[in-house]
Amino acid sequence: MAKTTPATLALGKAGVAFTLHTYDYDPDAARVGLQAAESLGVPPERVLKTLMAEVDGQPVCAVLASDREVAMKRLAAVFGGKSAQMMRPADAERITGFKVGGVSPFGQKRRAPTVVDAAALAHAQVFVNAGQRGLQAELSPADLVAALGAKVAAIT
Repeated sequence: MAKTTPATLALGKAGVAFTLHTYDYDPDAARVGLQAAESLGVPPERVLKTLMAEVDGQPVCAVLASDREVAMKRLAAVFGGKSAQMMRPADAERITGFKVGGVSPFGQKRRAPTVVDAAALAHAQVFVNAGQRGLQAELSPADLVAALGAKVAAIT
């Protein structure tokens, strides 16, 4: 598995301290984030999933705990929109440059405005996808927010 991805390059360029972790990605898992947490042996609230959505037709990125669901009305409100919906997987892959299951909030081909769920800041360290299926970056949630220029809001 390659450890250099657009996401890890973006993290390095931003000067973010992170540790890479690999795990056996299961493409048949019902919920990829939960499978990652189990494989890594960490609580699911520390493994953050990256979801690509659209608010009033514009791409946005939501980062939240793998065991939570995004509230679409809250997501729309964060970006000043009226409605939100999940992006089609093919569109998410085209916009981010990552395959579904390996989408990272870092190093996206076309960077989308990002929100990190406020609950993530309760942890000293969190995990986010590092741009490849089976590869996670462990970092502080404060660094996650700062490096992305992300908004922080309750979106679950």
